[in-house]
Amino acid sequence: MSKSNLLLFTLSIVAWTPLKAAPSSIPMPEIYFSPEGGCTDAVVEEIARARNSILVQAYSFTSTRIAGALVAAARRGIRIEAVLDKSNRTGRYSAADFLINARIPTFIDSKHAIAHNKVIIIDGNTVITGSFNFTKAAEESNAENLLVLRSPVLAGRYTENFLKHKAHAKPYYGH
Repeated sequence: MSKSNLLLFTLSIVAWTPLKAAPSSIPMPEIYFSPEGGCTDAVVEEIARARNSILVQAYSFTSTRIAGALVAAARRGIRIEAVLDKSNRTGRYSAADFLINARIPTFIDSKHAIAHNKVIIIDGNTVITGSFNFTKAAEESNAENLLVLRSPVLAGRYTENFLKHKAHAKPYYGH
């Protein structure tokens, strides 16, 4: 690589790097990849560990295992809320109706062309995020990634974003 190309490459990385550095106290994330890399298992296990609250933002949500884990958590007394993309309102196999039938407050974010978030915040400490949609296809067929991050600081930022989207989302009452 020529010196000028190296300089341009370095400058592009510097320009891309966020100005705020992550706190050094944030532990290394757990990292999963699909297909069949344990993403769904990781999500289900984290939901099972919840003690107080679970906040879900999802674009595509059809995984019966993840939806079942959320319902089991709700039955244990965990406070759960979900903000889903508008495609879940009309999707034939959406978990939105499953969650509503389990009395889990569910909201539809139709303010955006696509509410493309894939985030679960657990107990104000754990954030699950990545490209991984909460679907069977994401686990078995797609090339996806999933991070499990343990940090109250990051969970706080993601919770702020969740609440921002919940504020303009509409309650979902089912089909």
